Amino acid sequence: MSAPRRPLPPPLKPPAPGFGRRTPPAIFAPIMGLFGLGLAWRAAGGAYGALEGLGDLILGAATLLLLFALASWLAKPLRRPAVIVEELRVLPGRAGLAAASLSLMLLAASLAPLAPGLATGIAALAFVLHLAFVAVLIRVLRSGPPEGRVVTPVFHLSFVGFIIGGVAANALGYHEIARWLVWLMLLPASVIFGISARQLVAGPPPAPLRPLLAIHLAPLCLFALVAHGAGMVGQAHAFAALAAAVFVVLMVSLRWLVAAGFSPLWGAFTFPLAAFANVLVTLSGGQGPMGVAGAIVLGLASVVIAIIAWRIFKLWPGGKLAAKTNAAEA
Repeated sequence: MSAPRRPLPPPLKPPAPGFGRRTPPAIFAPIMGLFGLGLAWRAAGGAYGALEGLGDLILGAATLLLLFALASWLAKPLRRPAVIVEELRVLPGRAGLAAASLSLMLLAASLAPLAPGLATGIAALAFVLHLAFVAVLIRVLRSGPPEGRVVTPVFHLSFVGFIIGGVAANALGYHEIARWLVWLMLLPASVIFGISARQLVAGPPPAPLRPLLAIHLAPLCLFALVAHGAGMVGQAHAFAALAAAVFVVLMVSLRWLVAAGFSPLWGAFTFPLAAFANVLVTLSGGQGPMGVAGAIVLGLASVVIAIIAWRIFKLWPGGKLAAKTNAAEA
């Protein structure tokens, strides 16, 4: 007669993770896109004389999302500072942390008409944080494997992203700083464009990484916006023409860009699309064929950015976004 079987012990329940322990930096890309959309609608309110409060409404929502996301992510380095280096070892982490500091610059631009003193402080803080981010990133790139140093469109966010400070500078009346930023950022942008063009000639990127190519549109749009705000009218229209050419190429290649299906990297579509709509609206003043094109692109951007942001935000609870983007855990 066999001995009675002993009941198995209950399974061990792992402790629930603390607040922000798995917050993925990728959440900042769609937030940056929402800031860009809010600024575009603010410009549209003045240009078309309609829906003037919509831009501020979007910017307010983006501000709340940014503050919550920052509080969630900062819980990680406060527990374990080494998590910053771990985030920067993967492409989504680099893009996300760059978007975080750049979103602070966009927040400063958003607040400039309402609270200039606060906006100036946030802009200075964001600039310093982005400088520190770039310094740590360079150290990570130098100490990492060679394949991790391959130039990607995300380099624009890191090394050319300071141009967003020009948007805030113009909004605060510091037009000379904005002009200097245009000329200073042209060099790294040109280098990244040149290397990326050579890479495309050598062979197309893997399908999952193709959405990142949309980032190439953003610096041209920002150069146009900052130059226009700083009184560099001829340069602004030249950058706008280049941005329009890149936008057309991206639209023609859209099926190829999204061949791998939806992923968190689709966040790369959000800010460039909003910035291009802003360029058309701002440079046209809502008048003529460019003004009509601006209204169409802004309507398209509003729908696309809302859908992409919502789909990415839905992945955040439960850790799906962290898993898909290889986010570090504190």
